[in-house]
Amino acid sequence: MQRTHDGGPRRIVVISTGGTIASRWQGSGYAADASGNDVIATAPLPEGVTVEVVDLFNVNSSRMTAAHQLVLLRTVRETFADPGVDGIVVTHGTDTLEETAFFLDLHHADARPVVLTGAQRPFGTGDGDGPGNLYDALQVAASVRELGVLVVFDGRVHAARGTVKTQTLASDAFSDPSAERLGRVGFSRVDIERLPERSAPLPLPDAALTADPDATGAAPLPRVSIVVHHSDGDRFLFDAAVAAGARGIVLEATGAGNATPEIVAAVEDAVAQGVLVAVSTRVPAGPLAEIYTGGGAVDLVAAGALLTGTLRSAQARIAVLAALLAEGEGADPARRTGLLRRLLDGPVRTEPALATRA
Repeated sequence: MQRTHDGGPRRIVVISTGGTIASRWQGSGYAADASGNDVIATAPLPEGVTVEVVDLFNVNSSRMTAAHQLVLLRTVRETFADPGVDGIVVTHGTDTLEETAFFLDLHHADARPVVLTGAQRPFGTGDGDGPGNLYDALQVAASVRELGVLVVFDGRVHAARGTVKTQTLASDAFSDPSAERLGRVGFSRVDIERLPERSAPLPLPDAALTADPDATGAAPLPRVSIVVHHSDGDRFLFDAAVAAGARGIVLEATGAGNATPEIVAAVEDAVAQGVLVAVSTRVPAGPLAEIYTGGGAVDLVAAGALLTGTLRSAQARIAVLAALLAEGEGADPARRTGLLRRLLDGPVRTEPALATRA
């Protein structure tokens, strides 16, 4: 295994975005308000690591938007413009961490790592998990290369792609239900056990789209909606999403990607209007497959939808959004659909050299 550095200090930039790891009691509940420096002060630093902090924003992650994610993406790129930076750690709330991590990974072309972490218990609590997660994330960011964007939580290292929040409150909050973890971290050692599957990186979206989400004049972002199918489900909500201006829709289907003939017709109508449609499933694990007709995946694919493999709806939505941002309004529908298919397939890239640090 190859070290990432010549043995000198690793320079890691921590980008603070809020979440439980930065949340304090507000009188009726917790909300993010601690600064990045406050968060860093709770955790010891791994040996040989120096840290710089960027306070980007401070939000509960249930309030995360695509505009925030675009600002974060640009900040990551600007940070890596400095060749002296060895890695980035992003502290983030757990509710939408899986979406932000995947969005960053789809655009990440640098060999240096971006590691997302957070906490399940608030800032400053005696049994808080934030300090340990932050220490582990710094250790990973100082130790690996060419693995893309990672999620580090509760001693486990996960690839961005496929990793979702699987526990509402437990400390072991994240996993990929369809794949093994990427590695583990503990006792000042990082062990990478497998390689992630990643798509070829997308270019940075148009600069006009990375404006401050709170600023006036920010360019509008394409609406991408998620519609859930269930027993008694009809096409009403799917049609409502199209009527509201959705340029992309993720259908969260049942089983291996099944719905009804009525929803198939809604998909066909939407695709004819240039809407990108992807089909995920409400089942936690396993791939989608063209098995059933009568409104099943066979018919949904024939109507123009794309199956999302093992990506679940939240990350599938990010893939649709990324395809729309990459191609822009008025792009050739076939080209845009082809790009989305590539993002959903996630081919394995050239095998990188792994690194471990003891």
